[in-house]
Amino acid sequence: MQESKLFVGNLTYSTDENELHGLFAEYGTVKSVNIIPNKGFGFVEMSSSAEAEAAREALNLTSVNGRNINVNEARPQKERPKRTFRRY
Repeated sequence: MQESKLFVGNLTYSTDENELHGLFAEYGTVKSVNIIPNKGFGFVEMSSSAEAEAAREALNLTSVNGRNINVNEARPQKERPKRTFRRY
């Protein structure tokens, strides 16, 4: 694993950043946690790729709040074309 940022999917809407931080902190230093509101996913950044890999291997498909979470290496965000609005 090259990157230290992880995608965490299939979260319940009640899962908060503190809960996710505590879960991942067992596998190393957590640099940041960002849950996307009302989408059921978020991102966790660890301090090293080795810690991220350890967390991914340990937590992928484990149950959190009654759901099996998906933990994968985060992919770079795709560049979206800029939207332009025309006035008529």
